[in-house]
Amino acid sequence: MEYNDIELVHLVNENNEEAKDMLYEKYKYIIDIIMSKYKKVFYVLGMDFAEVRQEAMLAFTDALVSYSSDKEASLPTFISLVIERKIQNCVRKADTIKNKKNNENYSLDYEYESFNKPLKDIIGDPNSDPFIKVQSLEAYNELVEKINGILSPLEHEVYKLLINGFTYIEIAKILHRETKQIDNTIQRIRSKIRDLL
Repeated sequence: MEYNDIELVHLVNENNEEAKDMLYEKYKYIIDIIMSKYKKVFYVLGMDFAEVRQEAMLAFTDALVSYSSDKEASLPTFISLVIERKIQNCVRKADTIKNKKNNENYSLDYEYESFNKPLKDIIGDPNSDPFIKVQSLEAYNELVEKINGILSPLEHEVYKLLINGFTYIEIAKILHRETKQIDNTIQRIRSKIRDLL
């Protein structure tokens, strides 16, 4: 019997390992895509690739357990976002540990040749200044609300993945769409946002 993603997620929540395995086989490529994005950062910070992959797999399971069909995002989009956040947290943690061990060896201000930017720009939040956050939060929320109001459901999913650093090819794989369709969708999103601004 064939199950759709929502039915499989319900089975996972009932501790059905077979359903979990089926979803893992279907969407494990998401882990590979995200891991490859951070490969250079793992190297710079001396992170164990296998350990990070294990964390990504745990995040995959967390995504399955916490996913609800009421969410705005599709299951693959939700899995991508949860794994991305988990890996970013691992990178931040590794940076903190590495800095404690090596003091100045991996300075957040040192510009790394392989990235042509300082580590704080690679892993940091450029809007981490609390004053800037408070000042721009209202304008940001208003803009996000306007953007969400003008995008179709597909455009909204593509937009979420796009702002999280995925390429149109990766987005096409995640959403099981043709790359040309995703490229066209991105062009429409850009056009709508330009008109909005």
